[in-house]
Amino acid sequence: MALVQVEDLHRVFPMGSEVVVHALNGVNLSVEEGEILGLMGPSGSGKSTLLYLLGGLDRPSAGRIWVRGEDITQLDENALARYRRKQVGFVFQTFNLVPTMTALENVEFPMIFAGVPPTMRRARAQAALEMVGLGDRASHRPTELSGGQQQRVAIARALVNQPAIVLADEPTGNLDSRTGAEVMDLLARLNREQGRTIIIVSHDPKVAQYAHRCMHLLDGEIVEAEH
Repeated sequence: MALVQVEDLHRVFPMGSEVVVHALNGVNLSVEEGEILGLMGPSGSGKSTLLYLLGGLDRPSAGRIWVRGEDITQLDENALARYRRKQVGFVFQTFNLVPTMTALENVEFPMIFAGVPPTMRRARAQAALEMVGLGDRASHRPTELSGGQQQRVAIARALVNQPAIVLADEPTGNLDSRTGAEVMDLLARLNREQGRTIIIVSHDPKVAQYAHRCMHLLDGEIVEAEH
């Protein structure tokens, strides 16, 4: 069975009394364990909407999403919060680090909600920073780090609870091309070494080179898939 299975997914946003935007319009896809899947397409094609639905940050208007055989569209809010904590790691374009926290504290943060004891949190956060090449930057705050380093901290934070899936929304969007390539090299290495399943949303064709498979969205529909 696929790690992720999506069936006839729709997401509709009302934009006033009569206008309706169909952000997703009957999407079907499956993602295998250990795969890097690229979701490509122009702005407004529905890529990020699909990513947020997979991550349990939003609910579909219709359709089903199974992750490891569990239908997450049927979960209540508490169960959905547990799903986000345990099964999903998020990497955002804007890093989303807490500016008043050190790199180590930012990586520790998700483990607080997962109930990990403080001593274990610190050790796991330090190990995650070393894994992304920032073991010597643990005490630095985000403003003391470059954009590429901040994104590495965000990747360490996404991986620290050992999620089933890493969802990356335009992870290179705020980086120059060289730094963006370094971040993608890191994600590819983590996929190879740890078997992490990674779904990457991007409109950058260079990102597609790192994916095992790409799906192209246009106007809320998958228009082509490439292996």
